[in-house]
Amino acid sequence: MSPTPPSAPARPAVVLGGFVLLVFATASAEYLVAGVLPQLAADIGVSVAAAGQTVTAYALGVAVGGPVVTVLTARLPRKGLALGLGALFVVGTAVTVAAPSFGWIIVGRVLSACSQATLFAISLATATTAMGPQRQGRAVAIVTSGLTVATVLGVPLGALLGGGTNWRLPFAIIAAAAIVGTSLLAWAMPRTPAPSTGMRDEIRALLRGPVLLAVATTVIGFAGVGIVFTYLVPLLTGVTGIPAPVVPALLLAYGIGGFAGNLIAGRLTDLSLGRTLVGIFAALIAVLAAFPLLAGYRVPMIGLVVVLGLLSTATIAPLQSLVLRHAGAAPTLSLAVNVGAFNLANAIGSAIGGLGVAAGLLRWGGFGGAAFAVLGLALAALALRAGASRTRGAG
Repeated sequence: MSPTPPSAPARPAVVLGGFVLLVFATASAEYLVAGVLPQLAADIGVSVAAAGQTVTAYALGVAVGGPVVTVLTARLPRKGLALGLGALFVVGTAVTVAAPSFGWIIVGRVLSACSQATLFAISLATATTAMGPQRQGRAVAIVTSGLTVATVLGVPLGALLGGGTNWRLPFAIIAAAAIVGTSLLAWAMPRTPAPSTGMRDEIRALLRGPVLLAVATTVIGFAGVGIVFTYLVPLLTGVTGIPAPVVPALLLAYGIGGFAGNLIAGRLTDLSLGRTLVGIFAALIAVLAAFPLLAGYRVPMIGLVVVLGLLSTATIAPLQSLVLRHAGAAPTLSLAVNVGAFNLANAIGSAIGGLGVAAGLLRWGGFGGAAFAVLGLALAALALRAGASRTRGAG
């Protein structure tokens, strides 16, 4: 039985807008808590360290809950599932806002997080259907723009709106944004038959060689960015000598670079997925290796920070497009796993970078990052080659 092809939305701009809002909301919920940790801890009566576990709870909800939810909902109609996941996020965030104790905050965070990976995967699949295969990269970039904006604004938004003791207000605003996004989908997203593919098809698609290599490329290649970015602030202040008050502006520039890099990479991916992916990793190798060499010079380091921001998100569109290309008619689990792979890469990079810092190698972390990017480039080449071989074999 051939899979039922998804229909393109009659109002694609509205549908894409709804998904971008939901992606922004779910990603902001992950990041903005860092901006209100002291207020949250004081209000609930726990230490700041304990309050930080709300970040861990959300990350685990995405990494563990996301794939489980994706597999269990594989045969549900996409519109109903998207609306249900949007509602789940709103309910979880409402629990967080109204939580009378730390335990209830954790419950709310986990509930919210369980919606993220599957919702992101449905967003990508729907966007690529709406825009067509020739604009697949741009479709991925548009959806991912919600994530990049959240990365730029998440922490400062939490700090700004949660000033004083009102740490709950940012979460209420994020819930409101999710309600708007879900409402747009309820209005404009077309109803389609339940997918003819199921749990086994999703797992079979994930286990295809090019898909596994794409996920491995995400984990290994993106970990190189994490090694440098996690400890970028102490590197800039302690080695480069940039004044601490200037650092937030540099981080904002990093985020703006990431927003631009995501959109540029989406267009380049549509022109040539392979050349874009190889070119991005080659550039990452050069930029990461330049950090230790130029760490003593302020002006070059400022430029490197912006370029690293641009390249850090430029990997998303080609890697997700590679997954979409080879996961066939059952891409949702593969996309969800690849979303989690970026989180895993950050965790690996942060841990390895921390070991380097503890050993007194703060300045030289860029060489470790470049080494991971080299491995990422090799895996990307293998993924592209395996994908080309599979395509020829199918023909």
